[in-house]
Amino acid sequence: MTQGGQSQHKANPGVRRTVVRTVAALVGMFAFAFALVPLYDVFCQVTGLNGKVNNSAQSIIHEEVDESRMVTVQFITRGSSGLPWRMDVETRQVRVHPGQSAEVNFAFHNQSVEGNWGRAVPSVSPSNASRHLRKINCFCFDEQHLEAGERLELPLVFQLARDLPDDINTVTLVYTLYPVTRDEAPLQARATTGNGEET
Repeated sequence: MTQGGQSQHKANPGVRRTVVRTVAALVGMFAFAFALVPLYDVFCQVTGLNGKVNNSAQSIIHEEVDESRMVTVQFITRGSSGLPWRMDVETRQVRVHPGQSAEVNFAFHNQSVEGNWGRAVPSVSPSNASRHLRKINCFCFDEQHLEAGERLELPLVFQLARDLPDDINTVTLVYTLYPVTRDEAPLQARATTGNGEET
């Protein structure tokens, strides 16, 4: 065997090790990135950081309405580059008493030429207000499917608890649209309320 052939033979195990390590690092980074979003959501729900809210239906609590104060609740909607939907709200803000329930309607419009799935994910500011916000009925509980050009109106029914801190006079709910990948999932009902009934 020539000297060049011996050098090449000795170099191969090193190259192989480098390739294996690089592939392993890439797989590890992909797995970490994939797990980062659910881990972040769990962390935010536990700590209340970033105003993450519980995405399960809550029961309305019949408590005495605090008519001595009013709180402004603002609504902001954001689209997503990966989802060709438009999201609108009938009113940008409402004023409610703590302990009082309120309803606001949102409209979704699929502006693409094909049907697709999406979900509106909420966040609340200030973040400590999320502990005092009860979502009785919310489209954020379910993934939604819209056919091409379809428009859908869904309600948000919410309540601010009486124990909302006195220094909170404005609560902002931000709903951001995200695409949902559904490969072979059966078409679900267009909309459901928090307790699973069709609207």
